[in-house]
Amino acid sequence: MNKNTFTTVKLAKGEMNVYDFGSIKLHAYKTNDFIDDEVFIITKNGRAVVIESPCFFDNIKELNEYLENIEVEGILVAYHGAGAAFLPGVPKFATQNAVDYSRNGGGKSLIDNFAVTFGESFDSSVHEITNVIEPGKVTIGGIDFIIKKTDEAFDVEIPEINGVYTHMLGHDCHSIVAGADHADAMIAQLRGYIEKGCELILTSHYTPEDLKDAQTKIEYLENLKKIAAGVGNADEFKAEVGKQYPCYSGQNYLDMTAGFFFN
Repeated sequence: MNKNTFTTVKLAKGEMNVYDFGSIKLHAYKTNDFIDDEVFIITKNGRAVVIESPCFFDNIKELNEYLENIEVEGILVAYHGAGAAFLPGVPKFATQNAVDYSRNGGGKSLIDNFAVTFGESFDSSVHEITNVIEPGKVTIGGIDFIIKKTDEAFDVEIPEINGVYTHMLGHDCHSIVAGADHADAMIAQLRGYIEKGCELILTSHYTPEDLKDAQTKIEYLENLKKIAAGVGNADEFKAEVGKQYPCYSGQNYLDMTAGFFFN
């Protein structure tokens, strides 16, 4: 499946890009919110599973309406625990470390910061997880998923569409990289996707990408480490990265990355 082979449904705020695999479809919801969230819906035989949740109230309303006539069997809540007003009666699935991440860890810190930054437009309430799942195969709504535990939460392989969901990729934008070890872990993960030949890589903050994008990101991460080793402080690091990647978006993520490399 080519990452650009989809039909688009324009919504009031966001848009839905629909990938047709025959018996199964992927609906990629581009929220157009302040943090470029993406939410993914997998549909098969009139049933659906959602990956992640929108967290701004206007997007929640819009996506709830889009899903009105679809039987949603569950939501996989990995890295984005906020937005509990979204499909409140639907079962929520997560690993225990993802639960901890959203309620007590780094995810909670992000939610608290976003609540301050965006005020009443942001739904800071955290989803109540009804089904704690383990790594490995889980079937929801007749669709198989492979759960891969990560340091913060979990990634999701979707065999029927030869795709994988992870938190961040973004081949032409900065990402949050928590130092050289984290960069190496991200590189290993992306190389794993390439070895498996995944056709689509889905992420929380970017439209679906492919293996060329994964290779581009690997090269970026390798270069970040070289830049960090050759400068003396966070400001020099940001300046050099900006010079080498002038068209990249996500300056706020670069700021955070600089803080991790030079804390």
